[in-house]
Amino acid sequence: MIALHLLLHSRILIVDDQEVNIRLLDRILHNAGYVAIESTMHSGEVCELHRKNRYDLILLDLQMPGMDGFDVIAGLKKLEPEGYLPVLVITALPGHKLHALEAGAKDFISKPFELAEVLARVRNLLEVRILYMELQRNNALLEQRVRERTHELQESYLETIFTMTRAAEYKDEDTGAHVQRISYYCRELARAMGRDEAFVDTIFFASPMHDIGKIGIPDHILLKPGGFTPEEWEVMKGHTTMGAGILSNSKSPYLKMAAEIALNHHERWDGGGYPVGKQGEEIPLMARVVNVCDVYDALRSKRPYKPAFDHPKTVDIMTQGDGRTRPEHFDPVVLKVFKQHHELFREIFETSQTSDLAGSYPFPGKIPVTSTNVSGSTSAKPDTPAGRSPRDLPRIA
Repeated sequence: MIALHLLLHSRILIVDDQEVNIRLLDRILHNAGYVAIESTMHSGEVCELHRKNRYDLILLDLQMPGMDGFDVIAGLKKLEPEGYLPVLVITALPGHKLHALEAGAKDFISKPFELAEVLARVRNLLEVRILYMELQRNNALLEQRVRERTHELQESYLETIFTMTRAAEYKDEDTGAHVQRISYYCRELARAMGRDEAFVDTIFFASPMHDIGKIGIPDHILLKPGGFTPEEWEVMKGHTTMGAGILSNSKSPYLKMAAEIALNHHERWDGGGYPVGKQGEEIPLMARVVNVCDVYDALRSKRPYKPAFDHPKTVDIMTQGDGRTRPEHFDPVVLKVFKQHHELFREIFETSQTSDLAGSYPFPGKIPVTSTNVSGSTSAKPDTPAGRSPRDLPRIA
């Protein structure tokens, strides 16, 4: 039941080129208790008046000079293309009634006016309009609540990511800057590949967890300054399956992708990677993207066993090979896009050298780079120094 005061305070516009008709309708409505009534004799004003005032009902004469009622209806529909058009047409021609309804009017009043008919049709349309506007408000409120709840869930997922990646950093103190850069490399590369925003967003937050399995690697192996024995190297490679195990069985799209990345980011396109030697498109796309980004960052970073390579040398190694890293290790499509957009990688890495963000994990909007953002801090530590694994195994673990 709609409250009477809501009906009587509804905004009504009367449109007719005959002043006598306007006075008659105005008197009928005022005598019935309606208090917010306006009128115009100029049909060309109606759309602008409605744009400003958003009337709850427009009583519209169809036969007017200049813009007739049908032209006015067409203009009003542009203002409310998906809304409830609150038009009650006034006509003395029976043939115009159906035409008006087809054009978008909600009902009609016949001339000459009958008091009971005018009041009944006005009330009915105002009730529908009020219910429609209430539904719109409720839908907007519901959508806002859904957005808020979705945001809360996303924040919860990201807090999980933050906490888990922080745990890995405590095991390896140089991990923080590396995972920050990986996150931004992956986002830029995925966008350059034309992936949709859902994929781009997910890989941005999932990729920092690629080495989460290092939590399970004993410190005497993970932090060993010298070369690995074959047995130690097998343990070290296990960080991929450990990471996948940690991240598996989650409903979060971030953690689902992170599990795939953790397991597969050291697989090679040519089948020479680990843990199982997948090749080609057997390797999930997100892991192929992370593999390119991970190798780039390791080559750019200073290590006890090597200097930091500059950007041109790094690109040359990845695209031409140096005996240890070879182009056939990478998905050729991903590598091609990397070659086309490698300057974004340079910018991300160099920005990280001047940004004091150590210990904070990447979220959008920190440091602008072209159309997106990058952040980072100091240089990263490679997963496995040269000499810890046979020469035919990847440069990083």
